Amino acid sequence: MKTVLIFTIFIFILTLLSGQITNPNYDSIRAKKLGADDYGMKKYVFVILKTGDNKTTDKSFIDSCFAGHIKNIGKLVELNQLIVAGPFVKNENDFRGLFILNLASIEDAKKLLMTDPAIKSNLLLPEMYIWYGSAALPEYLDASDKIWKINP
Repeated sequence: MKTVLIFTIFIFILTLLSGQITNPNYDSIRAKKLGADDYGMKKYVFVILKTGDNKTTDKSFIDSCFAGHIKNIGKLVELNQLIVAGPFVKNENDFRGLFILNLASIEDAKKLLMTDPAIKSNLLLPEMYIWYGSAALPEYLDASDKIWKINP
């Protein structure tokens, strides 16, 4: 009995020292579906869109490219490749917008971003970074689609 008690205390102390806490709410099916690692995280590509080098003043060309930009955003969301998108207010860094892409490599992001007419025509210039964030981030898209009143 004394041996069992000592062994139990030993195991308890080891558990405390390891610092690992198992999540009682862990959903292995959801974690796998979202591509989560053991910490519930995954890699994304964080994109900052800046004003590009194309300084055209052709309004119809610019309007066409940005209409295509908005349409492309919708397409990428439907394909679950774009998780977050939005513009910045006017700022001194010339940041125009941001994307968080549901991709794990800069190379894949470069290919995907070439489907955007505003980027392809160099009206927008993407800066890309690997970002490590919650794998649950895509889950917000369903809720976000239910709270807008007017389509931009």
